[in-house]
Amino acid sequence: MRSLLRNLSKEYSLFVALIAYVGVTQFEHTLVLSTVGNLVGFSLLFAVIIYTALSVAHHAEKLAEKFGEPYGTLILTLSAVLVEIVIIAIMMVHEHNPHLARDTIYSAIMLDINALLGMAAIIGGIRHGEQPYNVDSSNSYLSMLLVAIGIAMVIPHFMDAAHIEGYMLFTVVLFVLLYITFTRIQVASHKYFFEYIPQEEEACDVDVEACGHQKINGWYHGVNLVVSIVIIGVLSEVLAVFMGNTLSAYGLPLSIGAVGVAVISASPELITAVRAALDNRMQTVVNIALGASLATVLLTVPAVILVTRLMGMEIDLAITPVQGVMLGLTLLVSIVNFNDGETNVLEGFLHVILFVVFVYLLFI
Repeated sequence: MRSLLRNLSKEYSLFVALIAYVGVTQFEHTLVLSTVGNLVGFSLLFAVIIYTALSVAHHAEKLAEKFGEPYGTLILTLSAVLVEIVIIAIMMVHEHNPHLARDTIYSAIMLDINALLGMAAIIGGIRHGEQPYNVDSSNSYLSMLLVAIGIAMVIPHFMDAAHIEGYMLFTVVLFVLLYITFTRIQVASHKYFFEYIPQEEEACDVDVEACGHQKINGWYHGVNLVVSIVIIGVLSEVLAVFMGNTLSAYGLPLSIGAVGVAVISASPELITAVRAALDNRMQTVVNIALGASLATVLLTVPAVILVTRLMGMEIDLAITPVQGVMLGLTLLVSIVNFNDGETNVLEGFLHVILFVVFVYLLFI
């Protein structure tokens, strides 16, 4: 019991988040009256949410260490996607923007593949040179991404308005089945696709606690992971108000808000990916970046469709021509780069360049 209380006392992000929530809600009505007040409220809550997201990353990493790959990155990506779904749903209720979910999904893919994977490949390449991974994993993720994006975000362009409602519900059922099937393949029948074990690495003795897995309290980290996600959702509800007012005051497009949502949800993944790249664990980076992108499409699309139907809101998932070109370039470059089982600095640089173009296009 003492050990539990001692560990809880070190969960600083939870205390900071609670203090920030109480403080901001007390002065919310005053802050929303001015541009400076909205900016202060938004900046403070955004920083606190990112700090709380670090807690999500920490607990997800501990669970990953306990259960191993690919369960570890699956837990991390699911946590990030849950955060994303919660924030998108809250912001859609506040803003009533039918394009918010589409823009957030698009931003998350750009962030995960181009920024996260690109930066990790550069950092890891500088330190270790070429970094190996299992090419079967990248091929599996990319083929699924092509199918999922095509079904959810391209085909609606060519659908008759009279049939789009039925197609949306069909997509929900289809994506749930796709995710269940892919997850089963990932953790059971083809688990070895998503693992990379160097030949020189010695097997860990399961009878010895050298790996440290037995010392990790799965329940403690699991509960704290869920609590952190709930707190992020609560803070995001207030953040949505300040974000909408700030963007309107400066005449900025709501798509920038969608990027903010993607940054919040991807921050635990980014931290974990950089650490993995420095440790020469590129398989973990590939699983996180491509796995998070796939989970974003397969889970966020059904979630937002159901939420909008329950709330009676409109939704438009069809990508714009510019978004289509950027997604096409990203997937095409990924297919070319990730077909040899090794990453390097040049491949990472190309993805980072695509992310820079993505950011530039936000302001046009």
